[in-house]
Amino acid sequence: MTKHDFYDLVRRQWPLPPNDDPWENYVAGRCTHFEALAAIFGRIRCEEATLLALVGRMELDPALPDSARRIGAAGWEVVVASAGCEWYLLRLLKGAGLKFTVHANPGDFSPAGGLHLRLPEHSRFFTRTTGIDKVAVVRDALAHSAEVAFAGDGRPDLAAALLVPAARRFARGWLAGELRARGEGFQPFENWTQLTNRLLDTPSPC
Repeated sequence: MTKHDFYDLVRRQWPLPPNDDPWENYVAGRCTHFEALAAIFGRIRCEEATLLALVGRMELDPALPDSARRIGAAGWEVVVASAGCEWYLLRLLKGAGLKFTVHANPGDFSPAGGLHLRLPEHSRFFTRTTGIDKVAVVRDALAHSAEVAFAGDGRPDLAAALLVPAARRFARGWLAGELRARGEGFQPFENWTQLTNRLLDTPSPC
């Protein structure tokens, strides 16, 4: 939904040496995805206004509100499943006037302590590795509807994306490259207008 990932913006704003970068440790398998993000967000040191400005730099797709309206009119529901933090996701969506169901890790911000990421232990989609288990979110959706689509771009998205048929599997970034390497079909997209147009080209779930 955004041009830039929040964790990546934070890494650039408060950089660490490559040998002490939590994200590189995650990619190398030395820590979990949740532990990496918790360490990255914990380095934030600024006033709330500065952090909110950084949220704005994520660049939410400006066509998202119209795309969400079109998808909703065709009978689809947008559910956000994120291994990130609801602190910035809820503010990002509210700023665009969007009300989606959001499954993400809770968090609290303080200028002196950064963004404290917490595991969503009371969520029915809880997992210790990413906080929110996207596979469980997709399986829950499939239990309620035969027509489920998934869109993603990162490592935590792979297993969830493979649960839906290629015609409704939307990918970009790392996820697109990994699916291509595995010989798995998918629908490439760069923005929500493309996703919406391709999704609505297929039969409606209504």
